[in-house]
Amino acid sequence: MGMSVTISAATADDAEQILKLQYLCYQGEAELYGDYSIEPLTQSLDDLRAELSEGCVLVARLGEEVVGSVRGAVDDKGTAAIGKLIVHPRMQRHGLGGRLLAAIEERLSEERAAKRYRLFTGHRSDGNLRLYRRYGYAQVGTEEVNRRLSLVTLEKDATATAYAASA
Repeated sequence: MGMSVTISAATADDAEQILKLQYLCYQGEAELYGDYSIEPLTQSLDDLRAELSEGCVLVARLGEEVVGSVRGAVDDKGTAAIGKLIVHPRMQRHGLGGRLLAAIEERLSEERAAKRYRLFTGHRSDGNLRLYRRYGYAQVGTEEVNRRLSLVTLEKDATATAYAASA
């Protein structure tokens, strides 16, 4: 796999591919928590197009195909919320999720002056939790959404990034 995957800013033309990939990638999460009404599975194409024009959205491409994506937005306090980190099932376990995470962190700190990064994931989403911890994120809170799902909040100081990436 390696070098053939490129990461760049998403364009409006990528919206449909991102949404299809999102639907595919969140099936496992929906199954894990027994909830198919989660926002990633109900988001409309128009919603996604709006996100593309406002926030920071990156895609990973293998040739013409979008095989990964991640989104981020920075609030007025400098907190960057990173979300919808998705990698095509056949491309998982090759480090692409980590590459996307590092790329969005870099983009949000350089272009949007992020001071800290914040992520949310489900309490049983072990793969996500492992990835985020490996990239220097620490759990700062848990919120029960319903009896099946608690959302774990993880944060990382933006100044820690360069060191974590080279470690």
